[in-house]
Amino acid sequence: MHMLYDSDDFVVVHLLAPAPEGEQAGAAPARHGFEIVDKRSNREVYLDGSWAEAFQRQLLAWQQRTPTQDEVEATLDGYTGLAQHPLVVH
Repeated sequence: MHMLYDSDDFVVVHLLAPAPEGEQAGAAPARHGFEIVDKRSNREVYLDGSWAEAFQRQLLAWQQRTPTQDEVEATLDGYTGLAQHPLVVH
């Protein structure tokens, strides 16, 4: 788990899951995803599959051209509509 972003309004974490047990190393890529927490509404969304790939492309674009905090937050705010789960701390 890698913290990618933390502000007053959002947290973004990159999660890399190991390959399923019983599969040979290198047989299948490890699954990864991104968790976006909206601190304002205490909701979170987990992006995996094609959503994670799209978000990864956004991160790569940000590496090419460093965005402002407002640009990052506006993009993250766009994902908050997907956040249907209240944040639960275990």
